[in-house]
This record gives sequence, C-alpha cells and structure tokens, in this order.
Amino acid sequence: MISAFTALAALTAIPAGAAPGHPATHPRAFNQVMAAADDGGDGDGGGEADEIAEGADQFAEARTSPGTIAPGAFSAAWDAMNKLPSTGGDWQHLTGLKYNSDDPRYRDVDSNSSGGSGLVTGRQSAMAADDDGYVYTGSAGGGVWRSSTGGGHWQPISDQLPAQATGALALDGRGRLWLATGEATTNADAYLGSGVYVLTHPHHDVFSRYSRVGGSELDSTAIHTLRFGGDKVWASTTHGVWSHSLSDLRGPWKLEFAPNPDYLPGGSLASDPNAPYKNIANDVAIDPRDPSKVMLAVGWRSGDDYNGFYSKVNGAWTRVTSLGALPTDADTVGNVTFARAKDGSRYYAINQSPTALATDPDSNLDGIYESATGDPFGSWKRIADSESLSAAHSALNAPGFMPGVQAWYNEFLQVDPTDADHVYAGLEEVYETKDAGTNWSTVGAYWNFGFPCWSIDPSKQTGDCAPTTHSDQHAVAVGSYHGKRYVYVGNDGGVYKRPLNGTQNADGHATDWTPLNDGTIDTLQYYSVGIGRDPSGHGLAVGGGLQDNGQSILRSTDRVMGSNFGGDGGDTLTDPANGCDIAQEYVYLAVNVTQNCAVNDGSWVSDPTKATSFNVAPPDNATSEARFIAPLAADTENGNLWVAGGRHVWTQTQGYAIRSASQWTDAFDLGQGHTATAVASQGGKVYAAWCGPCNNQGFTRGIAVGNADGTGWHQITLPSDGADGTVPNRYLAGLAIDPANAGHVYLAVNGFSRHWTEGPGAGIGHVFESRDGGTTWSDISANLPDVPTDSLVAMPHGGLVLATDLGVVYRAPGHTGWQRVGHLPAVAVLQVKSGADGRIYAATHGRGLYAIRLH
Repeated sequence: MISAFTALAALTAIPAGAAPGHPATHPRAFNQVMAAADDGGDGDGGGEADEIAEGADQFAEARTSPGTIAPGAFSAAWDAMNKLPSTGGDWQHLTGLKYNSDDPRYRDVDSNSSGGSGLVTGRQSAMAADDDGYVYTGSAGGGVWRSSTGGGHWQPISDQLPAQATGALALDGRGRLWLATGEATTNADAYLGSGVYVLTHPHHDVFSRYSRVGGSELDSTAIHTLRFGGDKVWASTTHGVWSHSLSDLRGPWKLEFAPNPDYLPGGSLASDPNAPYKNIANDVAIDPRDPSKVMLAVGWRSGDDYNGFYSKVNGAWTRVTSLGALPTDADTVGNVTFARAKDGSRYYAINQSPTALATDPDSNLDGIYESATGDPFGSWKRIADSESLSAAHSALNAPGFMPGVQAWYNEFLQVDPTDADHVYAGLEEVYETKDAGTNWSTVGAYWNFGFPCWSIDPSKQTGDCAPTTHSDQHAVAVGSYHGKRYVYVGNDGGVYKRPLNGTQNADGHATDWTPLNDGTIDTLQYYSVGIGRDPSGHGLAVGGGLQDNGQSILRSTDRVMGSNFGGDGGDTLTDPANGCDIAQEYVYLAVNVTQNCAVNDGSWVSDPTKATSFNVAPPDNATSEARFIAPLAADTENGNLWVAGGRHVWTQTQGYAIRSASQWTDAFDLGQGHTATAVASQGGKVYAAWCGPCNNQGFTRGIAVGNADGTGWHQITLPSDGADGTVPNRYLAGLAIDPANAGHVYLAVNGFSRHWTEGPGAGIGHVFESRDGGTTWSDISANLPDVPTDSLVAMPHGGLVLATDLGVVYRAPGHTGWQRVGHLPAVAVLQVKSGADGRIYAATHGRGLYAIRLH
C-alpha cells in the first residue's frame, strides 16, 4: 500500500472554494494519486508491485547470498539459541494494544489515515475456522493465533516452534488443525519454515515440536497450500509437491513431484544460483469423486520452462496440455490458487501470468476460472479478469494500478459451503460473486480514497464511506459463531470478518466489515524502532516502521496507537530529546520528516502550507540506487548530522529541520552497482557497508570509511575466500561504534556460515570487531549460534547487544561469551536500539515492539 496523500499533495492543486478533501470536487486529484501509484509514490519510477517483488529478492539475498541454504539451518539455530545462558529479566511488550490506521490525529500529507482500514496488525498468510466459533489465523512472522469467540480475544498457540512463519492452515475431516510453516507469498520478508505440524484437539492444545508430521523433509521450505484427498494430505512447497498419510502420521513425507530434482538439496545443481526457483509448487486440485485423480499447479511467478499443470499418466507426472479456457503453456501459468465447492459441483481457480508480469504494468492477473462440473481437468471457462473486476467499482482503476497488479503476491479463493455459485476472491481487494462469476462486487476495496463518500474530515473514520478491509489479501475461511456464518479474510493489515451473505451499498461495497485486530493479537512486522522523550512531558514516545502498515506512534498516555505515516515504513530516526521529531523512510530512501509527530487535521488539503510532514529523500531515491529498506542513521555525538546510504553515502547537518532533498551532500560514491546495507557515524567518522551484486550471482560486499564532510574516504580490503577468522563473503547487515572510540567498530553479518550455505567465501562467524578503524577485523562470535544477525548496539559500559533472526543476545563487558536476552518466540528482530530510559528496544518482524533493562 502506498501513501495516497503523498501523491495527492505533490501532484494536485486544490481549486479555490472546493470542499476540503472531498474528491467529488476535484476528481483529477485522485486520478493523479492512482497515477502516482505507478511510480510507487516514491519517485523512483517503479510501481508498487515491482517494489514488492524487488524487496522480496533483497530480503532473501541478505540471508542466502552468496549461495543457497541447506535444510535444517533454522531448526539447528533455534536449538542452539535455547542452550545459551540467559541474562534474566523479562521483555515488556509495548505494542500489545489496538493500532488504529485511521487515527484522526494524524491526517497529514504522508499518512493513510481515513483510508478506511481501521484497526490493524501484521500480515496474515493463512486462516481456518470451524462451526463452533473457533477461528485460527497464521501470521507471516508471528506464529498462529486462536480465537474461541468467532474472532478477537486471541491467544498464540505456536510459540514453542522453531519457525513462526505460516504457509498454510487447514482443518481435516477429523477436526484436526494442520499447520504448514514457511510463508510462500515470496514477499520481501517471507521466512522459511520447519515443516508441518498437527493438533488433534485444536480447541485447547498448542503446537509443539513433538506435533511435527514426518521428519525433516520439509525443513527450510515455504509451503503454499495443504490439500486433503482420500487418506492423503498434499503439500505444495518450494521444493516440489509432497504427500503424507492422514491416518499414520509417522514416517517421512513422500516427494510426489519435483520438476527439476537436480536443483533440490543434495542434488547436483543444489548450489546453482537459480535453484530456489526451479521446483516451486503452488496448489493441488483433487477430483472430489476420485481422490486418485490429482492435478498439480507448478511454477515460478516470473516464468520458467516447467511452469504448468501436471497429472499422473501411467505412473508418471505429465504436463496437462488442454483445460479449455484455462491456459496450460509455461508462459501464462504462474501462481495458481484452487478452491472446490463442498458438494463437489464446482472448481474455481485464479491464475497469474508470468508474461503479463514481465510486460503488462497494469496487472499480471490472467483470470479467474470455473470448472462447472467440479472436475479439475475441466473444461474451464474464464469468469473474471482485471478489466471486469476493475469495472465492479474497484478502487484500482488507473494505469499501473489495476486489479491483479500483485497477483503473484495476493491470491485467495473461497466457495460458500452452502452455495457453489457464491465465491469470494482475494487479490489486492476482496471480490464477491453470487452467480458463479456473471457479476462481481468489490466488497473489500483497496481503500476508500477516490470514492465520492470519502473525506479527510477527522471527525469521521473515512468520510461517509463504510469501513473497508486493509489491502493485499492472502487468506480466507468460513466459520460459524452462535449459529451465524461469517467469512474471515487475512491480509497485510490482519484479520477482518463480515456475514457470509452480508450487505452492500449501491456500488457493491460491503457495509459490514469488522476488524478483529483488537490488541490481543500483535503480529506487527517492524523494520525499525525509534524512541524519544514525549514532548508532553510524560514518559517516552515510541514508534517504528512497519511492513505495509506505515509508521506507528505510541505516545506516553496513549491507549491506542496511531499511524502517522502510510505505506511501508522502513528505517526510523527519532530525536531522543523530542519524540515528535521523526524521520521515517518509506522504501528506497524515500525519507519524510516531521517535527510534531505528524499531527494534522487534514487542513493541508485546502491549504498546502499547513502540511507538517516533508519529503526530504536523498537523490539516490530518484535514481533507484538504494536498497528496498535502506540504512539511515544519526551521528551518535551530533544528532543533527545524518547519514543515509544508497549507491552514495549522503550526509546532511540540519537534523529534523531539513526541508528539501537538496540539503543532502554526496560524501562518497560506493561505486556503480554497489548499494549501502548499513551505516554508522560518530563524531563525523562514517562507516558504510555495501553489497553489489547483492544476489548469489556474483555476490560481493565491502566497507568504506571516511568523514561526513567528504574527506578521507577509502575502501577497506576484505578477503573474499571466507577463511576462518576473516569477514565472510556474506551480507553485512549492521555496524556499531564504541561510544568511547570512533576507531573501534563492530560488524554484524547476516546469512548462515558455510556449514549451511553453499556459496563462495561463505565463511564462518556473525560478529566481527575492528580496533583500527576497519582496517583489520577479528571474529568475536564465540558461542553465538549460527543464525543471521541484523543489528547491534555498542553500549557505553562496553556491553554489546545483537539482534538476530531468532531473538536478541548480549555480550557483557569484559566477557567473550553471549547470553540470550529474555525469551522471545522464534521471531526475527531486525533492529535494536538503546533508549533514553536506559532500556534496550527491539523491533521484531512479527510480534511488535519490546523493551528490556539489562543488568
């Protein structure tokens, strides 16, 4: 989701006398907002769908380069993490409360407040529900949650597992709940899993490692779907299609089909840079009358020769060449999702097109299809495409921003269990048909911006419009509570429900969505955290950048968090002395700054001078020469000196008073094809880590050191062979400088060591120290588990705090060994910072923000 107001403010002049904020009086404004979406809202020339795809690649690169990861890496790291000694103490959960994306306090230029999503939490990737009022939702990085009240009053039920990324949830015919770990959306922050687990009594049991089905066959995979047929459960994974008995849960999973088995772990081409994309399976369709008749949907979203549908013929899986209107060629079959009517009379499918992804900026949706006989082998007819869905009063109706523009990322299908013609389809929006696709309604619009009912009026949530869901749909389920049926949808903003046969207005927009993100579920995916004194004089203001949920802000007296910036929130700077002085990064260094927490009543719409947020993106944003989440830091001795990293190292000395991109100075050019991955500055001495190429096809990394004024810059020579004791040839994720000595610096290295990573120079170790300004480095990993590391803080007393993909660890002053800090679930911590109150703050990517005091 982009920030609509940013585009609106930048591109429109409100006519004199126009009703403030009402699009009916200036429709060109919102046409330009939609057009700006094609530019991603950040001026880099790429659409949001392209940004998500690139972000997906970059997030994976940090953990896999210079090669690929062998199965078992995360499970082994979790075991090792649990064996570390503990520092003692308990984390305080800071964000276990409601988060209002439509908070009326923050109707500023760069906020999406008033869009209509209401209460939100982090991305949900799977859902299941029964007729006893129990609802289960699986989040992208924060585990599985259960409600016994038809949604709300959530409890986590998978915290004991070594993976908190959910791929699929499904209830079988015996009422058992199946969990497939490893999210398969291929989004910027999707994590691999540790296999499949089952709960025999899901109403009250919790998942444990002892509930895993089979062995380690599906470790370090992502799983898109689980489907049941006969006595089999079928799993569509990034390592092909696998099956297991439903009656005997012992024994290994069986590999049914991998189109390119040589690229699987242990195969002759397992270390090939393209191996992760060579065996992707998306779904399985099973004939309801004969479960031995199975059709596999296999293929990489961007296209490959193996893409297509497969069936077993004479014992061998063979490409299906004819399915009626449903394409079967490798160029047109991409991400596929199936749904079957409960009575077996219908099959439905969504298909995403790799060709369209490469050539059509408007949409990569090929279509929605129906098999009217319920036979997965057809014949199929197309019942919807991007144009017909857009015409159904969609919010997506501009070039570069049409339904299915992110079909590789957003897909779900659900058939009403009591009516085979009644179907819900999820893409960026939620669509509903009650006549098998003859007519469609956009019951869950992307947002309400642009509709005649919308206004920015802070006395209303979203003008006169009914609230909608958050955008980007991934999961759906139907269940009953107190005898009434509901449809539940999971998306980038959490969980929403409405009556299965709910009400619509004249435009087909639902009028009865209820967000179920009541503060008892916190799966917020933070990239960063910022802490500063609340200018009200009471306590601290804490915020951070989030995946597709903007920037949160929690003031000291708040009982509900607000969102003061929209879109994706990247890195964050907050003035320790004034928590309302904030710099927030969108993506690719699209930096915005405010000095009043972005408090605004929306009056900027009629008077642009009343805006209180300002776009100050360094120039690498405009040239697309920065990482998706690019590094941004303030000098530890001079808070007005900022350093930002793209291809160049940018500095500025105005602090939060900066108002223009022209106030940045190019301190150093890291080189063509190189982009910064981490920056740190102390007393004007700057360190910048970089990569380029950043993927496993020729991965290279380095460190440059110089002064903020542009003098003294030079590249550090790092060995490339990964020899023991040297900095590995892996992604350099974090830098921290000793507060007492700017020449004493620490380095955090992402990825896994060579035991798990097949690639040149992967080496060993994750934390390195230099006492000579970066010229030489020593490995100080000691007993640290082999786990990707993301961020670190050098404490004034000599302690070192390290954020990893599986929690936070600490090295005490004068010690060499590492201790585990408190006990968090197996969740990634992407950033740690120290606060003015002496506590350590952790930005988890799936369970919100936490703080702890180290003793």
